[in-house]
Amino acid sequence: MKKNYILGLIATVFLFVFQQGQAQNELNDNQFGSLIQNWLDQNKEKYDLLENDLSNLLVTDAYFSKKTRINHVYVNQGYQGVKIHNAVSSVAVKDNYVFYYANGLISDIETKINTVTPTINAEGAINTVVNHYNLGSLSDLVLINSSNNNYEFSTGNVSKVNIPVTLVYQPIENGEIKLAWDLNIQSLNGKNWYSVRVDAVNGQILDTNDWVVSCNFGDGNHLGHTNHEANEDDTFNLFKSTSMMVDGSQYSVFPIPFKNPTDGPLTLVSEPANIIASPFGWHDTNGVTGAEFNITRGNNVYAQEDQNGNDGFGAAPNGGATLNFDYSSSAITLRPTEFQDLSLTNLFYINNIMHDVWYQYGFDEVSGNFQQNNYGNGGAQNDYVIADGQDGIAFNNANFSTPPDGFNPGMQMFLWDTNSSPLNINSGGTLLGEVVASIPPNDVDNNITGPSNIPVTADLVIVDDGTGATSSEGCNALINGAELNGKIAVIKRGSCNFTAKIQNAQNAGAVGVIMVNHNNPTNDPTYTEYVNMAGLTNPAFTIPSIFINNADGEELILALQNNTVINATIFRALVDGSLDNEIVAHEYGHGISTRLAGGASNSNCLGNAEQMGEGWSDWFGMMITMKATDQPTDARGFVTYSSGQGLDGPGIRPAPYSTDTSINGLTYASTNDVTTISQPHGIGTVWATVLWDLTWKYIEKYGFDADVYNGSGGNNKIMQLVIDGIKLQGCNAGFVAGRNGILAADMAITGGEDQCMIWEAFAARGVGFTASQGSFGSRTDQVENFDTPPDTDASLQNCTSLSVDEFKTSNYSIFPNPANNVLNIKVKKSFGDVTMTLTDINGRIVLTKNANLSSDAQLNISALQSGMYILTIKGEGINTNDKILKN
Repeated sequence: MKKNYILGLIATVFLFVFQQGQAQNELNDNQFGSLIQNWLDQNKEKYDLLENDLSNLLVTDAYFSKKTRINHVYVNQGYQGVKIHNAVSSVAVKDNYVFYYANGLISDIETKINTVTPTINAEGAINTVVNHYNLGSLSDLVLINSSNNNYEFSTGNVSKVNIPVTLVYQPIENGEIKLAWDLNIQSLNGKNWYSVRVDAVNGQILDTNDWVVSCNFGDGNHLGHTNHEANEDDTFNLFKSTSMMVDGSQYSVFPIPFKNPTDGPLTLVSEPANIIASPFGWHDTNGVTGAEFNITRGNNVYAQEDQNGNDGFGAAPNGGATLNFDYSSSAITLRPTEFQDLSLTNLFYINNIMHDVWYQYGFDEVSGNFQQNNYGNGGAQNDYVIADGQDGIAFNNANFSTPPDGFNPGMQMFLWDTNSSPLNINSGGTLLGEVVASIPPNDVDNNITGPSNIPVTADLVIVDDGTGATSSEGCNALINGAELNGKIAVIKRGSCNFTAKIQNAQNAGAVGVIMVNHNNPTNDPTYTEYVNMAGLTNPAFTIPSIFINNADGEELILALQNNTVINATIFRALVDGSLDNEIVAHEYGHGISTRLAGGASNSNCLGNAEQMGEGWSDWFGMMITMKATDQPTDARGFVTYSSGQGLDGPGIRPAPYSTDTSINGLTYASTNDVTTISQPHGIGTVWATVLWDLTWKYIEKYGFDADVYNGSGGNNKIMQLVIDGIKLQGCNAGFVAGRNGILAADMAITGGEDQCMIWEAFAARGVGFTASQGSFGSRTDQVENFDTPPDTDASLQNCTSLSVDEFKTSNYSIFPNPANNVLNIKVKKSFGDVTMTLTDINGRIVLTKNANLSSDAQLNISALQSGMYILTIKGEGINTNDKILKN
């Protein structure tokens, strides 16, 4: 007897208990289960599925989207009650039938399963992961809960949170499906949150996904920054049609649509919280009028500093009882601690803006958004964003971690280097002024990397360890400590470790170190002028250390040997990534796409080789910073402020974003280029390029609306479409699946009104009708094609090619709607000969009638089944679509 395991809201994914998003009353859970099971049974041959493949199906997430009126159900395939990791199908149920299906189920699973009995236990799997990723010494591991091969262990002194372990099946590349332990560990340093599948038979690591997405923005060109005067209307038009929360709050920030401090002035904004998305303001957590926090903390985000990089609770700006976060008098300097409150206020602001804006388009409680209190709107709560500003663990980057719904995501914002060298020669010798030097990335440079970054100014002294010819290498205890005390040590690169040299200098009382590279007399091809002095120390150094080339270093040494007194300053000039709204939005965007793809309880759906996460995140950042003055052919550089390029720089991606292919010529085939297109960031750039082209097609047709909350422009329409497309596309999606999700979203929202335009945009970049994304596990098997579907394709029959301004809907009306038997079309002007077509939601034409709309007309629909249809009226003077409901 076939068992039906479609269950409402299974809660076994993470720590056993999830408050899953509840489906609305239109369809209860049993209806979902019966409907989906019957549909799959009827369509299994289309997806090469056998009856046994459909006998163990689990619903991991289910929720209702208001804009599309779709019930999203994410169905996870299982075997004998154990789920198969990421074998997830996205099912869209609309008007009591399956509107869209994105298959993620595996065929003939019974012949691919290796075993049903684990050899290694859950604790052994934890040991394997801890050892493999060098997470520390596992101790005091305690089993807290267990039920049906689901376990919760204590932190074991290796994880910041308790460790959940559950039995799953893991598909592997050769087609086999192996029994495995699925567990996740958040490293104590906060740099990684590993979600791992461990072979339950031999203990081999089968699959890993790091929930901490490190964006690798990279080192910029580090040019100077300049301020930019902007039109005030750019900033405030977006608020005019939006209801805001009245709580007296005010924040000095660089408000959207400004990208960063080079794009617009520091502005004091008042009460910016959106009353729909944040009905009790940004500082509430209990759902009662009045703020629970006077600091930069509330229902959606907690913004704090983490200079020491310990992921603890740091300082946060305090606005007092009036919530006055006015730091407009703060000067933005190259020492970010001097404007820390301003920085954290901007970080708090942009996180909340991202929450409130994208809430309007469907990133809400039931779909997995980030809130401490969901105010009774469903979904799992207690998962506000913990945003660390001026984080001390890294530079020139940022990251975002997204665990499943109900657990706090984390954002870490770092400081960025400017174009200034960290070494300036103040007096003595011939080297005066700024001297090119590099800063090593690890703990060797401790003091110079901190955001306090106090300049160190002192005279230079060559070290002497008493070893004769190599005494200036400082490999042994220094014998000129009295001379070095309070001075900057000059050390030659040599045979011993950099850490030993710096430690010896610090022990002798030096306040800083200049490391001089050796010469390259043999023309060694591996030689580089500047190297990273990598290495860890315990305890960490308290003095800064920098590295200079041989030519400059030898000139300093020669002058010092000639008894010249040389005075220098070591100082790391920095800018703050928390002031770069594009970066903050990009990071938050990772949380959006991770929660929406494959359901909010699955944080592993974007681990495939062709996933588009980085592309969505770039696009999210660009959408909230668009202005009415922008043009499609502009070269839109991404992250130009933090990378030091100024407002109009090329950005940090392989090409600026532009619809002009002479500026950005990336196409789908570019994703196969492993030399110049990185994974996942370069691949994401290609995806964002396609979305940017599509965005401008929408704006060209529907116009631009600065109101990002309630606007009706093309930018608003594409924002809605992309969010719904991610919900629909399913797990392990590539570009083709992403394209299909967007096409399906358009069918759901408009009945297919813009199908032709969407196809044109995708086809122009190679993601055409016959393009292939290949295997989800490969990044080099994509096949581009620039074709569109044939004109006879049913999905294209509802396309409107006319501008929305070319006819007025007020010139005709359709009634009654809903209707039983007859539709009346009443016109106020003559439209002449037209063709009227009724299409069902799957794109099938069910009725066609030629008519003359010089006067009123009727359409008999009595023979049609009840449901939703799209009435298309096409003629020389009209081209329109209307939703029709048949009772």
